[in-house]
Amino acid sequence: MPVERPAHQRVVVTGLGVVSPLGHSVDLFWDGLLAGRSGVKRIERFEETDLPTKIGAEITDFDPQDYGLDRREAKRLARCSQFAIVATRQALEDAGLADGVPDPERVALQIGTAYGGFDKVIEGLDILHAKGWRRVPPFALPEALPNMISHHVSQYFGLLGYLGTTVAACASGTQAIIEGAELIRRGVADIVVSGGAEALLVDIAYAGFSAMRGMSTRNDEPERAVRPFDKDRDGFLMGEGAAILILERLDHALARGARIYAEVLGGAASSDAYHIAAPHPEGDGAVRAMRWALENAGLSIEDVDYINAHGTGTPVGDVVETKAIKRLFGERAYQIPISSTKSMIAHSMGAAGAFEAIACVKTIETQTIHPTINHDEPDPECDLDYVPWTPRKANVRYTLSNSFGLGGQNACLVLARYPDNNAE
Repeated sequence: MPVERPAHQRVVVTGLGVVSPLGHSVDLFWDGLLAGRSGVKRIERFEETDLPTKIGAEITDFDPQDYGLDRREAKRLARCSQFAIVATRQALEDAGLADGVPDPERVALQIGTAYGGFDKVIEGLDILHAKGWRRVPPFALPEALPNMISHHVSQYFGLLGYLGTTVAACASGTQAIIEGAELIRRGVADIVVSGGAEALLVDIAYAGFSAMRGMSTRNDEPERAVRPFDKDRDGFLMGEGAAILILERLDHALARGARIYAEVLGGAASSDAYHIAAPHPEGDGAVRAMRWALENAGLSIEDVDYINAHGTGTPVGDVVETKAIKRLFGERAYQIPISSTKSMIAHSMGAAGAFEAIACVKTIETQTIHPTINHDEPDPECDLDYVPWTPRKANVRYTLSNSFGLGGQNACLVLARYPDNNAE
């Protein structure tokens, strides 16, 4: 049974917002996932080079002015901050807070990112080398700081409470939501704007990850390139965007008549303490994070109805994640449907876990599991139920979302169907 907490320590999700390669709303994002539509295409943000990977899940139809941002203001902001502001506006509107929050001092921010405004560093360097230091914008360096995403969101919406940023590589978005829920349980805030944002589709990132031999080189078929758990997978791809959730104290949400999507039941983080890039070969850190998350939520392995996998499509990572799930769940692992959101939106680093949290929320709301696309030929070492190609109706009460990142950074989030959600 879930751990029992008083209403003032229970945390629910009351709003969602998305800027993604599948569209700039939650509905477009979710519809795209259910349709098995890939957001991967040839990269336009940097010039053609001899890089072995030339594709990714780039957002090509985003103009911040279309979403109310002033042109000069938008030009100053890092791309990830633009995404985060637009996604936060959506989430606040969805939560019934479009006209303002009840008490700005009781609204916290905990947003995750891996690299922050990295594009502003590159922009500043280009100007420095071409025109000299006097032409470098004065805020080129501050705008690149990871915490500027949370700063800009708080400034834009006048949110005055706890201001936090989670920087935890690929686990940033997931860990930010876990920490955001803890802020409410500690009594620091009534509402937390949480999630993740990233915009790292730049040539140096592609060069670095290509040097690591981690990226897919299936340039001639972009939509088929990310192949989690498939026998022919050859690496991950980069994505970008922002996913924001409004977390709220249960009694506060009930008092204002808010719609409740799901409950944040628990979560945990762990370290591999093994290698800067490779996961522990036996999945030790992943096992610990999943086990601790279930313990924190008060659940057993029998309770989990769906796992949103980290599922990047790397040859090593997918095997290790599968192994970790089997180690923790035993034979029960073969009964749990698992899918990879990254098969369609690629890997948005610090935003990935937040996108996947929203996918879990929508799974709970719609009682439908989105598929893993490009899963054509099973890998003998990846022999679980990855829901290939076709969405599946299911009775989903509890979801587990995995994020395993560089530096052995593991985070797992447990969401639950709220009892009064009228979902059967």
